[in-house]
Amino acid sequence: MPRTREPFASLLLYHLFKWSVVSPGLNLYFRGRVYGAEHVPRDGPLVVVSNHASDFDPLLLSSCVGRPVAYMAKEELFQVPVLKQAIALYGAYPVKRGSPDRSALRAATEFLEQNWAAGVFLSGTRTPDGKVVDPKLGAAWLAAKTQAPLLPVSLWGTHAIFRKGSALPRPVPLTIRIGDVIPPPQSGDRETLEAVTRQCADAINALHALGR
Repeated sequence: MPRTREPFASLLLYHLFKWSVVSPGLNLYFRGRVYGAEHVPRDGPLVVVSNHASDFDPLLLSSCVGRPVAYMAKEELFQVPVLKQAIALYGAYPVKRGSPDRSALRAATEFLEQNWAAGVFLSGTRTPDGKVVDPKLGAAWLAAKTQAPLLPVSLWGTHAIFRKGSALPRPVPLTIRIGDVIPPPQSGDRETLEAVTRQCADAINALHALGR
């Protein structure tokens, strides 16, 4: 029987790191609230789409959806012994600075084909207020290619974790809201991808507008 989850070693590392570091930090330091965790499919491929405002976002998002989420990481991190094995198990994959988006999409596709969840920040970069603006088509393309459902997630408050000039994260309140699953596009034509991308962006921004 083909496996429908991430490899056991990755699941073990994920839960160790989540319960020893990320979850305590979210709950105690950031007074985090998580809504909608029941919407997350527990197995099979999944494209997790969210807004993006902080370097903390990948860890927080992965912790809150309750399963490892594969994300791109700087290629330089994979040159550090031990660290490269650990982050690879956790689901990170290397991307060269300035490389075309297609390399990241190929790597994410491979993870999805192995029944991982793959994370995509819909705007492609951080935004000052955490809202999704100018959403990119990559997530919808991945979903169409692999027929993985999309899961919209709003990260509220992460834009305020770091103040300009500050080296330490501020204990600001955070709220993570997980929306309803969006079916994958049945076609890869641009019009369909744009419609699904807009549906994802609207869902995330609507969740974000609910605030704390």
